[in-house]
Amino acid sequence: MPRILVALGGNALAAPSGDGSWAEATRRMRSVAPALSELVREGWELLLTHGNGPQVGRLLRQGEIAEREVPMLPIDVLGAESEGQIGYLIQQELGAALARDHVPRPVLPIISRIEVARGDPAFRTPSKPVGRYYSDAEARILKKRNGWAMRFDGARGGWRRLLPSPKPVRWLEAPAIASLVRTGWASRCVPVLAGGGGVPVVARGKSRFEGVEAVIDKDRSAALIARALEVETLAIVTDVPAVSLGFRKPWETVLNETSMEALSEALERGEFGEGTMAPKVEAVLDFLRAGGARAVICDIPHLGRAVRDTAGTRVRRG
Repeated sequence: MPRILVALGGNALAAPSGDGSWAEATRRMRSVAPALSELVREGWELLLTHGNGPQVGRLLRQGEIAEREVPMLPIDVLGAESEGQIGYLIQQELGAALARDHVPRPVLPIISRIEVARGDPAFRTPSKPVGRYYSDAEARILKKRNGWAMRFDGARGGWRRLLPSPKPVRWLEAPAIASLVRTGWASRCVPVLAGGGGVPVVARGKSRFEGVEAVIDKDRSAALIARALEVETLAIVTDVPAVSLGFRKPWETVLNETSMEALSEALERGEFGEGTMAPKVEAVLDFLRAGGARAVICDIPHLGRAVRDTAGTRVRRG
C-alpha cells in the first residue's frame, strides 16, 4: 500500500469568521472527512496531522476569563489539550465516513512530543502571534506583568502576544510508531500524529524532557514525521487550491506541476508569505530533499485529484 501523510490546516476545522462552537467544528470536519475517506477507499495508508491555531487561541481566552478562579495552563499543556480535542473530533467524523464507505478502521490520535533545541534563535525573537487582540492599555500591562513579547497589528487595531516558533528537531514517539508502521499497523487504522506541530519540549538531562512556551509550525513537523515513517506522499492541505506566484496580483500564476529547483528559487525571491505559504513550501522542500518521493499542496476539495496528479501543486523529488 502506498503511504500518505495529510497535514490539515487548523482553519480546516475552524473558520476564522466562525462562531468557534463545537457544532461548527463538527460541521467542518464532517465536510472534510469524505475526501480523507476516499484516499483510504482507493488503497492508501492514511496518516494525519493537523493545525491547532484557532483552537489554542480559544483555550487561551477561556483561561483568561477563568483566571481569577482557575490557574492558567502553560502553552505546551494547551497544545496537548488541543491534540486530544481535535483528535476526538477527527475520530468521530472520519470514523463515521470510513464506515459509510465500507472501509471501517479505527482512528487513533496519539499525543506527540517534538523536541526543539533549547538554544534555538526563535526563543530570542518570538514571532508567532497567538490568542486575541489587546488594546494599548492591556498590552502595556501584559508586557510589564508577564514579560510577553507583543506586536501591533495595524489592520486589526490591536496587539497580539508573540511566541517563539523553534524548528522541530526530533519526534520523540518516532521509534515506537515507526516500528508499528513496519508491521502494517497503518493499513489497519488511521493514526493522527503531532497535532498542532506536536507538544514542544526540550531535553533536561539524559532522559527527561520539559515543555516550553512555544509553538511549532505544523507543516515543518509534518515533514519530520513523513520522513520518520517513510511516507511516499506528503499532502499539505490549506485554504487555496494551489500555490501561486504573485498571489492576488494581476500577474498571478498558479503552479500546477513544478520542480524542487523552481519552487526553491521562488521561495528565495520572497514569493510566498512568511506566515502563510512559505512554511508549507519549506516543509515540502525539506521532505523531498530528505528522500521523500512526492508532495502536494492543495485544498480539501482538490485533495483526491491532487493525489492523482490532476490538481493542486505537485512536486517530485529530483
